[in-house]
Amino acid sequence: MAAPSQYLKGQLLLDRGELRGSFFQRTVLLICQHDAEGAFGLVLNRSSGSRADDLILVDLPEVFREQQLFIGGPVQPSALSFLHTDKLLPDATILPNLGLGHSADDLRALGESFSPSKKVKIFAGYAGWSPGQLESEMQRKVWLTHPASLELIFDVAPENLWPTVLRHKGGWRNQILAQSPEDLSWN
Repeated sequence: MAAPSQYLKGQLLLDRGELRGSFFQRTVLLICQHDAEGAFGLVLNRSSGSRADDLILVDLPEVFREQQLFIGGPVQPSALSFLHTDKLLPDATILPNLGLGHSADDLRALGESFSPSKKVKIFAGYAGWSPGQLESEMQRKVWLTHPASLELIFDVAPENLWPTVLRHKGGWRNQILAQSPEDLSWN
């Protein structure tokens, strides 16, 4: 079992180029929960190609209806999750000023609240790991880690997130990986 200091809550996980052909190829995940019971995360850069109101069957506030819906992971594709931030978010659960919700009622309440600085990202599905599974993947060097930030989560275009975070990490291998084509036969 991982020691508490090894838990990855609030970190980004990046495919280090080892996951070709899998759902997680070139993904950036935010680890929202990680403890002895397992881990829960959301893929930040996998768009569903649909608007939130196209796939979410509840009455969404107008402000969220045309928002892009992300595929949070391959587990329970109909499960709703959302990340939200504001300048001061006292109930932040992942990072300072970053909260996680799963309830359609909470999403509706958030949409009806007034705040010009509020940002929300909506997901269907999630990524999950059983106890010890993520630790095993980390030992096998499947993932790279990077500290999460509100800017990376909300302000970088999803299609640019993976190479952007790799460039932030630095190092020649990461720089090469960030510039490589998705299909290496194009090289």
